[in-house]
Amino acid sequence: MSSAAAVARAPFSVCVLACDEERELERCLAGIAFADEIVVVVDAKSRDGSEAVARRLASRVERRPYAGDVAQKSFAVSLAKHDWVFVLDPDEVVTPALAAAIEGALVDAAASAPGTGGAGGAGGGGAVGGPVVAGYEVNRATFHLGRWIRHGDFYPDWKLRLFRRSRGRYAGRDPHGRIEVDGPVARLAGELEHYSYRDLADQIARIQFFSSEAAAALARDGVRFRLRDLVLRPPARFLRSFVLRGGFRDGIPGFVIAGASAFYVFLKYAKLWERTRAADA
Repeated sequence: MSSAAAVARAPFSVCVLACDEERELERCLAGIAFADEIVVVVDAKSRDGSEAVARRLASRVERRPYAGDVAQKSFAVSLAKHDWVFVLDPDEVVTPALAAAIEGALVDAAASAPGTGGAGGAGGGGAVGGPVVAGYEVNRATFHLGRWIRHGDFYPDWKLRLFRRSRGRYAGRDPHGRIEVDGPVARLAGELEHYSYRDLADQIARIQFFSSEAAAALARDGVRFRLRDLVLRPPARFLRSFVLRGGFRDGIPGFVIAGASAFYVFLKYAKLWERTRAADA
């Protein structure tokens, strides 16, 4: 038996938010069933079977009104019993390769804890004898418009998802919060599969929602509308996605995704203008 195998891995909790995602949630939780704890926070406005699925497969379920991405995920993480936390969206699936990488990282975390003879007296992750890791990024691959997207703004898509709660927090601006940690960040092998949209209509509906959330967050932060943002940022986003990041390599889906990304940016600033005009009226 290797020395790594002789050390039990550090326990970890999984935190998931859900709202009207019954089918996606079941697939998501099945892929992370090896976790020591699964916490699901169900949006109070959810009307499908998401809560029933969560109560069947999760360790703890809370129903709560949506308070924004940062606040809602911070709340979910606060419910976790373990210091190591992995954050998932219900439309994401942990692949076997990623599951093995998570297990390996948590073995390293246990080996570097106090009393095990490893490095890192604070009990962090990282290879034994190496730097103490506070968090790990995973590479997310999105399936959309009939294929896996491998270029553009969708890929590679590294997200910090596995982290020590005692050394991390949610930060950023709604609707896209981010995890920040105090300490080194490493990357895990394997991919996180992302089944983000059912179809193009679903993507447009989500663009409507997220652009409204983003405009509201900008307004709350005192960001004022500027015409150049509305005029220049959407085409710049298209060029970044389709040309600079190689979205053209994904063919028509790459073109559609770049156009949808530009449309999101356009709506975000158009809605900020709408809010500014109403406030000044």
